[in-house]
Amino acid sequence: MPRVDAIDWARIGADLDARGCAVIEGLLAKDECATLASLYPDDVHFRSRVVMGRHGFGRGEYKYFSYPLPDLIAGLRPALYAPLSEVANRWNAAMGIEIRYPADHAAFLQRCHDAGQTRPTPLLLQYGEGDYNCLHQDLYGEHVFPLQVAILLSEPGGDFAGGEFVLTEQRPRMQSRPEVVPLCRGDAVVFAVHHRPVQGTRGVYRVNLRHGVSRLRAGHRHTLGVIFHDAK
Repeated sequence: MPRVDAIDWARIGADLDARGCAVIEGLLAKDECATLASLYPDDVHFRSRVVMGRHGFGRGEYKYFSYPLPDLIAGLRPALYAPLSEVANRWNAAMGIEIRYPADHAAFLQRCHDAGQTRPTPLLLQYGEGDYNCLHQDLYGEHVFPLQVAILLSEPGGDFAGGEFVLTEQRPRMQSRPEVVPLCRGDAVVFAVHHRPVQGTRGVYRVNLRHGVSRLRAGHRHTLGVIFHDAK
C-alpha cells in the first residue's frame, strides 16, 4: 500500500522506543474518515456491540467489525503490520521473550486461528458528550501482537472537544508516567499494547502500558482501532 510504504518507519521506530507511541500524520483522508465513521449505524458490518458503561469500561460504545473487513481496513491491517513486526521482534529480543512474529500478517493470523482466536478485532468506537474510555489493554487471548494502531476519524475543535488519547506507563518501583497524544482527523497513533523495553542503568527492563480516552466535553468522536491479533 503506497501510503504505508511512504511512512518514515525509522522515525516511527525511534518514537516507539523512546515513548511507547508514535504518530502517523494524515494516514487517512477526510473523506475516508467520514466513510468509515458513517458505517457505525449499520450493524451488517459488525459482529458485536459493546456499551462500555455496562462493563465498567467507561462511557460510550464500540463495535467489532466482522469478516470480511471493509476494503480500506483489510488493506491497512496487513500493510501496517509488516513494518511493525520488525519493531515487535526487536522489542521481544531486548526483553528476552522468545516469541517472534512473521513478516506476513496472514501467517500471524493463522497462528491465532490455530489457537482458537478466530474473531476479528478491528473496531469502531463512538463517543458523545461526557463519554470516556478507561485505561486498559487489548489482549484477547494467548497470541498478542505487541503494537496496535488507533486512527482518529473526527476533527478536534470541530466535531468534538476534549477526548484526548491518553497513554500511561507503569515503571518498576516508580509512579506511572502519563502521555497525552494530540491527534488531528486522519492521524494514527501506534502504541504498545502491553509492555515495551526500556534501557536502564542495569540493562533492559519492561514497562507496562495502558491506554484510554479522556472525557469528551462536547460533540461526537469516532475512532478506528486496528488490532493485529484476533480474539477467542
